[in-house]
Amino acid sequence: MPRPQSRYVCQSCGAVYPRWQGHCEACDAWNSISEEATESAPPIGGKAKGGGANRRGKAVEFVALDGADERRPRLSAGVAEFDRVLGGGLVEGSATLIGGDPGIGKSTLLLQIMAALSKQARVAYVSGEEAIDQVRMRAERLGVKDAAVDLAAATSVTDILAAVDRTDGPQVVVIDSIQTMYVDLLDSAPGTVGQVRASAQELIRVAKRRGAALLLVGHVTKEGAIAGPRVLEHMVDTVLYFEGERGHPFRILRGVKNRFGPTDEIGVFDMTERGLMEVKNPSALFLADHREGVAGAAVFAGIEGSRPMLVEIQALVAPSAYGTPRRAVVGWDSNRLAMLLAVLEARAGLDLAGRDVYLNVAGGLRISEPAADLAVAAAIASSLTGEAMPGETVVFGEIGLSGEVRTVGRSDARLKEAAKLGFKRAIVPRRPGKEGGDAKAGRKEPSGLAATEVSDVGGLAALLAGEGPIRAAGA
Repeated sequence: MPRPQSRYVCQSCGAVYPRWQGHCEACDAWNSISEEATESAPPIGGKAKGGGANRRGKAVEFVALDGADERRPRLSAGVAEFDRVLGGGLVEGSATLIGGDPGIGKSTLLLQIMAALSKQARVAYVSGEEAIDQVRMRAERLGVKDAAVDLAAATSVTDILAAVDRTDGPQVVVIDSIQTMYVDLLDSAPGTVGQVRASAQELIRVAKRRGAALLLVGHVTKEGAIAGPRVLEHMVDTVLYFEGERGHPFRILRGVKNRFGPTDEIGVFDMTERGLMEVKNPSALFLADHREGVAGAAVFAGIEGSRPMLVEIQALVAPSAYGTPRRAVVGWDSNRLAMLLAVLEARAGLDLAGRDVYLNVAGGLRISEPAADLAVAAAIASSLTGEAMPGETVVFGEIGLSGEVRTVGRSDARLKEAAKLGFKRAIVPRRPGKEGGDAKAGRKEPSGLAATEVSDVGGLAALLAGEGPIRAAGA
């Protein structure tokens, strides 16, 4: 019988060390290395199972790249926002990892999806954190207690596979969560790198062999990343993050990896007493409380995945009571705000060095695209001068370090979304090859908006100061 050995594994990245040390050199984490027991390999020259070194493997059969493949239709969940993020529905034999903060609504979302899928397929929900009665209470609250969902409370991967790896097994399986699962052959505790990796590997292997869709729930760390080894995200086909602020009812399902569809697609949900409700028009929802004539607010026309979306950006510039001004950001990159403030001060002459700057994206949405630069600059300049943005105006554009305003992609889709919601004006970057951008002010775009082009942040400051035609048009 092989002698048990120990190895030391980083619980953040999965790096293996021969002895314990306080610092992981692979991911730069501290106090993340713990001891795990493992089975020693057979000695060199010894006889291992199946013939050892003398055993020859079965040759792999290669096929042509252009061979015929029977494409099966996707399994639509019946929840349009969820299907949108996946690219049209679940693919047979796929593995999807869903991560999110505790209490954000992952289990609620998956239970609703399983209830919808149960009308057309056999589905199973395996809970490793809650008892069966707790899941039934949630189903009753959501109004789906009569759905044909096979429910189980288990944490042993061996027992779960024995129940689902059958000819009449379920077509969709939910594991909530992967950090609670364990494989009997490993001595380490559930949630460790070895257990998470081995459990996911066994579940994915059976799901792909049977053609069942597998949905794994993953915990997240305090930094917002899915807990466990990074290799877990490489093992699955799709990685989704369920985001949202606890003070807001809105929830965002964001795709960050998808082998069968687009990435960076989002689905928007509204958390209610009856569960998560789909939001058909997110722009109208995020702008529901938007008020015209308020200094420090600008409406940004952005793109999330394939969907244009309008959101309000709020800024507050106030005198600093301390030697070092504060820079507080919610929903945007703080480093990009620091860069933008330096550009506005150096290129547009705005006095921001001794003032506190607070920036917020209303509604709990997080924006990452550079096209929000011009809207953020407009909100900051509006708050600094006390002059409100012209009514019914949207803004978008990227700002460079020299103060120039750069063009962004899918401008037509942004303007069409703004026109659909009743906006009449837009401040946009100057198109390449066009000179005298301000002379183009007031022209009619195909969407029906009057677009004013700006080429640099100085031109934006002049417009907000009332020196441009958009101010007269908005009066």
